[in-house]
Amino acid sequence: MTDTTTFLATRRSIPIPLLAAPAPDGAELDQILQIASRVPDHGKLAPWRFILYRGDAANDLGKALAELAEAREGAPLGEARQRAESTRLSRSPLVIAIVSTAREHVKIPVWEQVLSAGAAAMNLVTAVHARGYGANWVTEWIAYDEDAKALLGIAADEKVVGFVHVGTPQDAPTERPRPDLADIVTEARAREAK
Repeated sequence: MTDTTTFLATRRSIPIPLLAAPAPDGAELDQILQIASRVPDHGKLAPWRFILYRGDAANDLGKALAELAEAREGAPLGEARQRAESTRLSRSPLVIAIVSTAREHVKIPVWEQVLSAGAAAMNLVTAVHARGYGANWVTEWIAYDEDAKALLGIAADEKVVGFVHVGTPQDAPTERPRPDLADIVTEARAREAK
């Protein structure tokens, strides 16, 4: 238990520029995705799915996203912005989209389905770190833009939970401030007798 507790207490997102090759693939990636899918899922709906972006596909989609950004702005992008948009899916060797496929259901509230998708994203991040890789969970504008979603293979009625960048950390992460428990924990109180 101590090793698991220490692992969870020290897990830290790795900045995307510090994620380099290699990234998990083959059976190792399959295991990570299996772990990601082992989450609370009321009704066994699996109300989420994963999309892998890597290699030529990531580069091609990055160019398409840059073109979309340029069309939206109605002017050529500056050099830095062009580079940022065209490498949005290739800044790390693997990007995994977690997509919520939550739908109205007679018994299972949509909110519970969305929470299951969020749990899948966190399980994914944890599984990546447990295998010795690094991860960073982001959304960015492409998660909320319907045309960008369409380019990325995400339907209009689906929501992006996040894009998890995955690779091998090139440096140890630094700790960041965490909330004080006194600010985020309250104790429920019994009602006073009347």
